[in-house]
Amino acid sequence: MELKEIIASIDAVQIPEQAVITQLKHPEDNEPYQVWTIQGHDRYILKEAKEYEAEIYQTILSTLNKDSFPVVYQTAAANGKKYLLMEYIEGKDLCRCSRSKLTLALDALISMQRETWENQDLMDLGYSFEESLPSRQKRGKYLNDPLLEKTYQKFLELYQSLPKALCHDDLLPFNVIVSDGRAVLIDWEYGGLLPYPTSFARLIAHSEEAENALFYMTDADKNFAIDYYYEHLLKEKGITYSQWRSTLEYFLFFEYCEWVFVGNRHGATDSPFYQKYLPIARHQARKLVSVDTQS
Repeated sequence: MELKEIIASIDAVQIPEQAVITQLKHPEDNEPYQVWTIQGHDRYILKEAKEYEAEIYQTILSTLNKDSFPVVYQTAAANGKKYLLMEYIEGKDLCRCSRSKLTLALDALISMQRETWENQDLMDLGYSFEESLPSRQKRGKYLNDPLLEKTYQKFLELYQSLPKALCHDDLLPFNVIVSDGRAVLIDWEYGGLLPYPTSFARLIAHSEEAENALFYMTDADKNFAIDYYYEHLLKEKGITYSQWRSTLEYFLFFEYCEWVFVGNRHGATDSPFYQKYLPIARHQARKLVSVDTQS
């Protein structure tokens, strides 16, 4: 079934035949992916639902405050795939971070996590902890470095011990759109109740102060985010600030190991991402070892 036939099968909204359909490109590599804008009298997003996305919208997200994620108007099926007709969010992403946009993003994440904190009815839905654990364990098998491996084992132990809340497992800054005084989290291909720092760590881990960085965020804004998230969520959950900072450092370490894993797994140790992140991961591991030794 061609794209226009899929669109023609949608009856939740009226889309004129002359609507302009544009395929979007991924911000990281400028490659097209299975998301289109539909511009008629109104504008919509049509997205091929990947992995757990349709289930997440239909189960977990449908129970929450609707301001923090796009509205899904209809689900369509074709050729064994699911497509979501969604609200188009007009706004700016968080790739060029400002304090005001960052605060709205944190408010959205905090609201979702407060509503779902340790909710046993949601634990097995979407990309659950049990689904996520094997991929975390796999990353640790391709680090090829004793220091990283030892530190990663401690991360895995911590990952299995923490309270769980709704997490977007790929909350990079381009998956946050700020619009009309709210932040909307998009692309829920992987989302479920996971250890609570999962989304937050990914949101800040890969940002840099360099003006030409893909994800720009000042160190001052990172520190603001760390404190804001603690004061507005974790404090009420009985987590101490020192526990939070220690836990976060391990989740940042996990993020830094991503490209080390990719490089070793796929024989791409000459890639610029591997060359960049290997020393960062090793530096973070040494820092964690030093803290553990002192304590």
